[in-house]
Amino acid sequence: MPTPVVAPYGSWKSPITTDLLLAGGTVNLSQPWIDGDAVYWIEGRPSEGGRNVVVRLANGRTEDVTPAGFNARTRVHEYGGGDYTVHDGVVYFSNFADQRLYRQRMGEAPEAITPEAALRYADAIVDAARRRLICVREDHRLDDREAVNALVAIPLDGGEQTVLAEGYDFFATPRLSPDGRQLAWLTWTHPNMPWDGTTLWLADMAEDGSLINQRAVAGGPAESIFQPEWSPSGVLYFVSDRTDWWNLYRLNGGEAEALAPMEAEFGMAQWIFGLGTYTFVSPSDIICSYTQDGRTFMARLDTRAKMLTSLGVSGTLLYPSHSRIVAGNGFVVYGAASPTQPASIVRYDLATGDMDILKRSTDLTIDEGYISIAQPIEFPTENGLTAHGYFYPPRNKDYVAPNGELPPLIVMSHGGPTSATTDDFVLARQYWTSRGFALLDVNYGGSTGYGRAYRQRLNGTWGITDVDDCANGARYLVERGLADGDRLVIRGGSAGGYTTLRAITTRDVFKAAASHFGVSDAEALAKETHKFESRYLDNLIGPYPASRDIYVERSPIYMADRVRAALILFQGLEDKVVPPNQSEMMYDTVRAQGVPVAYVTFEGEGHGFRQAQNIKRSMEAELYFYGRVFGFEPAGDIEPVDIDNL
Repeated sequence: MPTPVVAPYGSWKSPITTDLLLAGGTVNLSQPWIDGDAVYWIEGRPSEGGRNVVVRLANGRTEDVTPAGFNARTRVHEYGGGDYTVHDGVVYFSNFADQRLYRQRMGEAPEAITPEAALRYADAIVDAARRRLICVREDHRLDDREAVNALVAIPLDGGEQTVLAEGYDFFATPRLSPDGRQLAWLTWTHPNMPWDGTTLWLADMAEDGSLINQRAVAGGPAESIFQPEWSPSGVLYFVSDRTDWWNLYRLNGGEAEALAPMEAEFGMAQWIFGLGTYTFVSPSDIICSYTQDGRTFMARLDTRAKMLTSLGVSGTLLYPSHSRIVAGNGFVVYGAASPTQPASIVRYDLATGDMDILKRSTDLTIDEGYISIAQPIEFPTENGLTAHGYFYPPRNKDYVAPNGELPPLIVMSHGGPTSATTDDFVLARQYWTSRGFALLDVNYGGSTGYGRAYRQRLNGTWGITDVDDCANGARYLVERGLADGDRLVIRGGSAGGYTTLRAITTRDVFKAAASHFGVSDAEALAKETHKFESRYLDNLIGPYPASRDIYVERSPIYMADRVRAALILFQGLEDKVVPPNQSEMMYDTVRAQGVPVAYVTFEGEGHGFRQAQNIKRSMEAELYFYGRVFGFEPAGDIEPVDIDNL
């Protein structure tokens, strides 16, 4: 075995290049579906400009369903999800460019079944008996008012749409009973987000297909309901956090009956449609996934005995990714990943316990000598509390650092902020660790996966609790000799970008920072963002405009003169969630202070980068920036970045 080369941290040459990340058909996998013997899923392809393609696997053959020129992606809530459904071999999908619903039979061109109008659709199910789709519709036809959401029915061949339920700010998850006689769905109203409080509704289906006897059966403003689902025998199940943890329940005589009470999360933040953590494989057996202590597990739940049994998965270390599980005849299909294996669509045989990988997000194989394994950590934070994260030490079998040198540390703050990071294998993390960076991915207070109380730590304290936890996580590693206290970096996107900017305007901990489409003006976000998040900040900061003084106080743009950390900003110029002026204002102000700063923009990108060349450029530009700031020479041929005040 060759002797490792001695070289400074950050300068190590790695086989995990940006070209490698985007080569080999690297795709984002989501939304598995089963129709008869066929398995479907969506592939998000950076190499095709981020286009979402419905893919079908049948009779051992995989083929694209969505033809060139179409992109199966809805913009309901802006974040989408629930982009398609399948019934009897026919795919119904929302097309990104015009937001119309299309019907597509295999081998035929898609046919539009909704009109050209400012209407968006998501989360569709097929009501076969009445030959119609039931879905969420978001109406943008009136420019002078907020979009109007409703549940609607749409004939499978197109035609007049019928509003089934309306009067609430948001709708999600319509689910038809097996006999077609009842419909369940979720609603919530401003200022709640779906993880704050949702209501589960149940209604009977009249002869004409309208809904009658609508009644609320669970939930409310202080209880979050997730994934209503019917058993094959017609019993309504759902996930609720009424006991602080998202646990499984069923409706029994009008009352919610707990099935497997435990300090674990069977639900998640509904940022997108189409999520699901459990599925029925018989009238009394559920296959489910849950998160506990930062890990995700898979289990079988006997609903008669109320017994939860962990599933062993032979021959692989893949775990459920906690996004959607769907059932076939004797098997389930779901998205999976592990600390050492990339995201995949997998098929799990219920009789044998064998798992087949149907599709990997990448066919690339990386020598384990370049892979850093996540280490779950807990560390003390403010007010005597504990916060969570995953620590990745630098690892590259070809290199060692000079004696006495400690690695620079990148602290990652996830988006949301009501979301969570996981220990799933992500090549983009290994891009940093294989070059000699240590990395801490923080699940700060407010993150999901640790119960409702932990999730609500951020209420009223966004920009404080998250920043404290990121800073304290960095200090924790420095105190243990695992990172260089003079080379601490914080980075994040969207809400994580806000945490990043708050950290360098209110703390003297980090020496460099990278904000990817991050919020710099909380007040502007409250006034300008889309409907889904338009009242999100009421709970995180306070009602606007009554709490305007707090918004100003928490906005990094008004404290940019305090920035001493070198800063690089990345921004999509078509971002509707965090408009470009947020990054532009921050850049101008920091540059005027004489602090090293760079601003990199991308045309044609919205909230998050989907195009391969832009993903490549943003990662390489960030590495180049750290090299210039910390005085090391990154390996490889990287296009320089213009840095002011360096």
